Amino acid sequence: MMDILKGAGANPAEELVKDATEATFMDDVVEASKKTPVIVDFWAPWCGPCKTLGPALEEAVKAARGAVKMVKINVDENQTIAAQMRIQSIPTVYAFHNGQPVDGFQGALPPSEVKAFIDRVVKAAGGAAPGEAMAEALAAAEDLLSQGAAVDAAQAFAAILAQEPDNAGAYGGLVRAHIAMNDLDQAEAILNGAPAEISRTPELEAAHAQLELARQAADTGPVSELTAAVEADPDNHQARFDLAKALYAQGKVQEAVDQLLELFRRDREWNDGAAKKQLFTIFDALKPNDPIVLNGRRRLSSMIFA
Repeated sequence: MMDILKGAGANPAEELVKDATEATFMDDVVEASKKTPVIVDFWAPWCGPCKTLGPALEEAVKAARGAVKMVKINVDENQTIAAQMRIQSIPTVYAFHNGQPVDGFQGALPPSEVKAFIDRVVKAAGGAAPGEAMAEALAAAEDLLSQGAAVDAAQAFAAILAQEPDNAGAYGGLVRAHIAMNDLDQAEAILNGAPAEISRTPELEAAHAQLELARQAADTGPVSELTAAVEADPDNHQARFDLAKALYAQGKVQEAVDQLLELFRRDREWNDGAAKKQLFTIFDALKPNDPIVLNGRRRLSSMIFA
C-alpha cells in the first residue's frame, strides 16, 4: 500500500523544477534522468508562448509529485546546448529518460495536453500516472476496510489525504474506517472538517449516511424482541421501524429494507414519512449500483406510483 503511494509522491523538500545551464546540463538532465524522467523546457524571456507553457509545465510536473522533474534552459544564455539539441524554435520541450531524449514537442499546448504529455512520459519510464497511482492506493485502502482491517485502512486513507487533501474518496473512506472502529465522534469530526469543495460529493454524502445509521444502531433493541412485537401486531409501525434499524445494525441490510418497504406499504405517511426517509438514508449509504439499492428503489417507486 505505502509502496504505491511512494510511487505517486515525492519528498516535499526535493527540488522538482530548477534552472540549468550548459555547465550543469549533464548532472541536472542526463545523469538525473537515469533515476527520474526529466522534462527540459527550452525557452527565452522574449518568447510569448513560453510564458504560457512554462507555468503549465511546472504545474503538471508538481502535480505528478516526484514521478518526473523539470529543468528550464534559457536558450539566450545557453546557445551551445540549444544548438546541440537542434532547437529551431521555442518553446521546445524534450523528455529525457536514462540519459536520452524519449519524447518532446514544439509550441505551446493547452494544460490538458501538457498533462497528457507528462503522464505519457511517466508511463514510458515504467511508472504510473499520478491519477492511476492514487486510484490504486485508494482501491488498496478500500480492500483493507472491506477485510475488517479498519485501523490499517484509516492509516492508508490518511496517507492519501496527506498528498491529496481534497480526495473525496479518501475522505469518505477515512470517515467509514472510524465508523468501523466505532469511533463515531472522530468520524463526525473528520466529516465536519472536510474541505467545502468536496463536502457535497457522493463519497461524503455516503459517509454521512453511514454515520447517521451507525448512531441509530446504538438505540436499537434486540432483533428477537422486535420481531416478536411485529409478528404479534403487524400494524405496530414503531416496532417495525425499530426492527429495520436493528437489522441494519447487524448487517442484514436487505432484511432492513424489506421491513421499511412493508412499513411504507402499510402507512406511507406514518411519522412524517419516516420509512421513506430511512430507505433513502440506507440507499445513500450504499453504492449506487448495489443490487439492494437498485431493487429497493424499483420496489419503492412501484408503490409510490401504484
